Parts: sequence; structure tokens; C-alpha cells
Amino acid sequence: MNDMEASERMAVMSENAQWFEDNSPIMDEHKKENVVGVSYRVINAAMEAGDAAPSTPIGINLPNSNWIRSTHGSKSISLGNIVEAYNNAGGSSSVQEFYLTKEMQQRRIDHAKLAAKLHTAMHEVIGHASGKINPGIGTPKETLKNYSNTLEEARADLVALYYVYDEKLVDLGLMPSLDVGKAEYDGYIANGMMLQLRRLEEGENIEEDHMRNRQLVASWAYEKGMDEKVIEKKVVDGKTYFVVNDYEKLRDLFGQLLREIQRIKSEGDYQAAEALVEGYGVKVDADLHKEVLARYESLNMAPYSGFVQPKLEAEFNDSGNFVDLKVAEEGYVEQMLRFAKEYAFIKPGE
Repeated sequence: MNDMEASERMAVMSENAQWFEDNSPIMDEHKKENVVGVSYRVINAAMEAGDAAPSTPIGINLPNSNWIRSTHGSKSISLGNIVEAYNNAGGSSSVQEFYLTKEMQQRRIDHAKLAAKLHTAMHEVIGHASGKINPGIGTPKETLKNYSNTLEEARADLVALYYVYDEKLVDLGLMPSLDVGKAEYDGYIANGMMLQLRRLEEGENIEEDHMRNRQLVASWAYEKGMDEKVIEKKVVDGKTYFVVNDYEKLRDLFGQLLREIQRIKSEGDYQAAEALVEGYGVKVDADLHKEVLARYESLNMAPYSGFVQPKLEAEFNDSGNFVDLKVAEEGYVEQMLRFAKEYAFIKPGE
């Protein structure tokens, strides 16, 4: 179902896509002179199935083909009610557990939801649509091979991170203040450095592209800003925290990494791609991983969220005409058992 109000609000992002491209920290020769066909809609999903259920993506960006994007544009769709559900599922216990100061905690409580929505919008709309490949260079799938997806997700994230701390978003009426950007920086660094490790078993390396991307971005920024303590690792009462001390310098670091990853993509630099991903995005700090798992276990929080699909029941009047659609209550286990019974005729792969 279309969310007209949210779509109209976020269309501002698409309308200003050329401004974002022109003001990007990437090299001028890698900027698109004419960003075309970028569209963004917000919908509310009434039902999901297949690979989208019960654990779902929060948005879709198509097409995957780079040449179609550059020639004809792209279309992004955000699942508004899914984003809202994810944002409301965690509660405040994890905020208090993993963010050190009261100021950081309050900023996450006040602004994390909006920050997440803006990040998703910019990641999909201007992130994936930005930049261009040098003439004569093959597609990233050909040149960067197994590292192309990780670096593409990192590139889109960095576009979002760079602009979420920009007054332009305040001027466009998309956020009230740069505190939204600070909340996103706090959350992204905490997640990339440690929180997402809750999804791995002890001893595992990071294999999933989005997780590799987030650790790559966070750990690269942490290392490059270490001398100036842009991001500081603090251990208090045996618990590890990552604290952003300088948001302006962190934004500059995000811009530097965005510039380098766009160069790697534009030039097809496989060796640099390998060095970035393998050097920052794969290996896990075993002690920190063990600590994160223990802290999450104490909160009784699952590493992934799942959704119960609405059970829709039609109501008819005495004449047999449809009059209403009701949502029946059904638990997750009950739903899975019902699906197994009602849809047993569907074979895997069909």
C-alpha cells in the first residue's frame, strides 16, 4: 500500500540528487554530470512471502545492472512499516547497555528512528545512483569480482553517512538538527565495531556483504582517526564502548573513504578492493565478540527479527457481498504450523 505522505516527503531526496552528486567528496572525474531517473517511494507491506518472510529487507533498489542505472536510472522502494517495526522492536535496554553517556543514550532515543529512515533513503536513492565508471573499465562484477557487492554497499552507506551530518538536510526540512546526524554516527560506529557481531557464532569470520561493509567502514574510520581520538574505545567496568569525540572529523574520514572506494570502483582496482575488504571487513576480534554475545544474552534479545504475517479474513453480508477485511490474531508458531498444513503442496524450488 502506498504511503503517499512519506513518499512525498522523501521525494525531496530524489529532486536534489544532482546537488548531492555535485557536492560529493569523490573525484570530479567520477561524478555524474546528469543524474537521471532516480525515484523513491515508501510503501507499507500488507503481506510478504518467499525470501522476504519471515525476516525481511527494509527496502529494494533496482536494477542491479550498473549500465542500466547509469543510462536510465534506478527505482528505490522503502518498506515503511517494516522500518518502523524494526525501530520499535529493540526497546531502550540495548541503548543503555551499549552507549556510554546519558547524552548519547538520549540522542539515540530521540533521533535514532529518523536517522535510520534518512540513512536508508540516502543509501538507496543517492548512494547507489551516484558515481560513474571510467571509460573502458569493466563492470565491478568483472573487475572487483567477489568484493564488488561489499564495496558497493560500503559506498552507498558512506554517501548516506556523509550527508546525514550536513546542514543541507536541515535546510530541506528532512531533519530538525545535526543531532540526528550525531545519533546516526554513534549508532553506525557502535554497530559496525561490535553490535552486529551478535549475529555470528563464536569463531566465525564475517561473510555477509552488508556486515563486512559496516565493519570495514567503522574500523577503517577508527584506525585512521586513532591519533586524534576521533573515535575512542573505552572500557568501563569490564564493558567496551566506542565513543565518537569529533563528529566533524569523522564526517571528513567518511568522505575520504567514500572517495577511495569510488576510485576503486571507477578504475576497477582489484588489489585495493581486496586490501580494504580483507584488511578491515572480515576478521573478528574474538574477545570483543565473546563480550558482545554475553551482553546481548543478558538482555534476552534475539540477533534477528522476524515477522508474523497478518491473517486476513474476509467478511460478507447476507447477500454474499464483501463488506470488510479483518486481521485475525495468530502467533508465530501457530502460523508456521498452519502454513505447513495449508501449503504442503508447494515443493521447494517451485
